[in-house]
Amino acid sequence: MFDTSLRDSQSTAVNVVNPENFDFDQYAEYAAKQDAKVRAFMQKDSGVLVYRRFRVAEVYGWECQDRELSLRLQLGALKESMKYTADMANYLEPWYGIGIGASAFGAKYIWLDGQAPAVSDQFESIEEALAYDPAPIETTEIGKDQMAYVEYFLDKTKGKLPLSFCDIQSPLNIISEMMPTNVLFEDMLEDPDAYSDLAYRAGSLMRDYLLKQKALIGSSLALPGHGFASSRAMTGIGASDDTSIMISNPMFDELEADQLADMCEPFGGAFYHSCGNWAVKIPSVLKVRNLLGADGAFSSETDPSPNDPEVFGKAFAGTGKILNLRAVGNADTVAETVKKVWHPGLRLIVNTYCKTPEEQQEAYDRIQEICK
Repeated sequence: MFDTSLRDSQSTAVNVVNPENFDFDQYAEYAAKQDAKVRAFMQKDSGVLVYRRFRVAEVYGWECQDRELSLRLQLGALKESMKYTADMANYLEPWYGIGIGASAFGAKYIWLDGQAPAVSDQFESIEEALAYDPAPIETTEIGKDQMAYVEYFLDKTKGKLPLSFCDIQSPLNIISEMMPTNVLFEDMLEDPDAYSDLAYRAGSLMRDYLLKQKALIGSSLALPGHGFASSRAMTGIGASDDTSIMISNPMFDELEADQLADMCEPFGGAFYHSCGNWAVKIPSVLKVRNLLGADGAFSSETDPSPNDPEVFGKAFAGTGKILNLRAVGNADTVAETVKKVWHPGLRLIVNTYCKTPEEQQEAYDRIQEICK
């Protein structure tokens, strides 16, 4: 069952490591070997990779405003991760809240003690948002801070470690941060053209901002990024599109699919993410232009409303799209989930969160046996 008492069900507690005490060459060598495995997987029509994600709760909470602490925590995670058998290396992420796209439209962060930053509604309608003259994200207070994160991480790590983008929100998610959701949905129905114009602006601003980050990060860039198993051997960007499960599939096809594809196109394509059970969206998601893959939660310890692995396994097998499967739990939970999802012709990445190296080794071996 999902434990609501936990701050972050997918997190791992780690010890901080100062940059001067981290062996960058050792991790760079380890990551390069893992990238080679990913490169081989990307050439196949069917197969499995295992990724033991080290997500640190503090990095995605109130402490994200402290870039020095964020880096020290993440270096601790990278160091610990090498003890766990996996096919993919963990990466650094300059996470700084999810309001980055909305900042172009005037959003400011609200810092509540002990919580990740939030933004308040700036507009009362799509028409009002369209009348606003947005700024390039990198010129906003939030955008400047987040770019400073990237520069700090690159400087302290000498550019030797895989580094991801910020948490990328879809055009629909960005707009949902600007106004009350009920107003957004009403306006989408009444004036879909106006919504499309606003979504294009939001997606274009995020795309341009990410292109600037890409130029800054260079060869260290790990894709698709936040929430996804990522590697310097992969392409595409992962976009959080949680709000999309609240609109119909025809509305998604008409108003969101192309906007999402356009935002991700310069990076090789899109990876779709939504929390919760989004099985109803599978037909529409699979039609997104240049879709590379999708992510979901597949165990009750990962999400209070997890996806059905049998449904997703059948839907994604033979499509060539990567299914990023997150399963919090012990080796038995992981194995049972993979057994239900696995079909020949499936390109599968299994995100595990096993608590010990021994349990991770058991889960890894059982996954390989199931998917051979």
